[in-house]
Amino acid sequence: MKLVWTDTSLRKRVFFVLFILILFRLLSAIPIPGIDTLQLNRFLSNNQFFGILNIFSGGGLSNLSIIMLGVGPYITSSIIMQLLTIMVPALKKIYHEEGEAGRKRFTQYSRLLTVPLAGLQGFALLAILESQNILVNLTAFDRVTNLIIVVAGSILLMWLGELVSEFGIGNGVSLIIFAGIVATLPSQVSQLAFTFDVSQVPLYLMFMVVGVLVIAGIVLVTEAERPIPVTYAKRVRGMKMYGGGSTYLPLRVNQAGVIPIIFALSILLFPQMIGTFLSRFDNVIIAKISSLLISFTQTSVLYAILYFILVFLFTYFYTAVTFDPEALSTNLQKNGAFIPGIRPGASTSDYISKVLSRITLLGAVFLGFIAVLPLIMQFATGIAALALGGTSILIVVSVVLDLMKKVDSQISMREY
Repeated sequence: MKLVWTDTSLRKRVFFVLFILILFRLLSAIPIPGIDTLQLNRFLSNNQFFGILNIFSGGGLSNLSIIMLGVGPYITSSIIMQLLTIMVPALKKIYHEEGEAGRKRFTQYSRLLTVPLAGLQGFALLAILESQNILVNLTAFDRVTNLIIVVAGSILLMWLGELVSEFGIGNGVSLIIFAGIVATLPSQVSQLAFTFDVSQVPLYLMFMVVGVLVIAGIVLVTEAERPIPVTYAKRVRGMKMYGGGSTYLPLRVNQAGVIPIIFALSILLFPQMIGTFLSRFDNVIIAKISSLLISFTQTSVLYAILYFILVFLFTYFYTAVTFDPEALSTNLQKNGAFIPGIRPGASTSDYISKVLSRITLLGAVFLGFIAVLPLIMQFATGIAALALGGTSILIVVSVVLDLMKKVDSQISMREY
């Protein structure tokens, strides 16, 4: 901390991040027109889907602010673009083979895709809110205006996030999500203080112990790597000899990060969104289907089991999408490197795939456990924990670890 404040460049970066986060919180307090506040509070308190969306929008949805969509459309577009690299060879070439210039082009495509996605998500969200009488007395012009506002708010937030990445420290989009989660802490602490019961002190202590253990586990698994030894062959060029050194290839245990949990949540919350939309119709059969879909909540054991399975499967799927053992093997061979005891080419690719699948098993089980932990605690104690507790802690800890690494690298550069 002392080095951060004594280094002028680093101090400017820290202040820039703080300025953007303050601006983000101010934007989340500016509402769109035509809101029935009482109806909105009642709706959010009874709807799990929108409660979770509110956390990811940085609290912007709780008062229908101009940034109510948050960075959700940008995250969705980034995920879609990464999935398209499997199906579209041209995109795979841009992302994996064209270096930094290719990645910049790829990011630009993600930004462009964010605009229609924000429009689609904004339209669906505003339509559902209007059907619940939260947005009242709107004309066609008001609807178009609100849609333009929320799309522009999402694009603005994406731009602010990228400014943080460029002129601040850390990943801007991750920091915005982090700020949104942390912003909910004061209200949760105050709520806990109001409902404090002396007889429940042992239970509170148990929650604290579990929280500390979970944070320690997240740090351990996030930082965990499986090193694969790599040796560079000696090469003679002219009168000089190059290579001959040894290093290692670090494979992360949790290669997918928090993305599988977001995927799983999106799928599990989809029935509730459909149920909420269908609840506007008066038909008896549709009303029964709607109540059945809405009742599929986190209080059911089936929900917890499906949640774990989906997180487990998505961890393997996303790791397969983002990590290409074949491309890695080819690059090693091109650079005259090999894994001791393993033949270059297909054998190296198979070996890396085998190691990756084994360590991903541990990462997948861990992510699944973190995802369902709040539900397990709720079933065991009867106290409703934060609906997104495990995921929130995972995001917060991962962002803090990344931020610490970025600060350390900046300090190292200053010293050199």
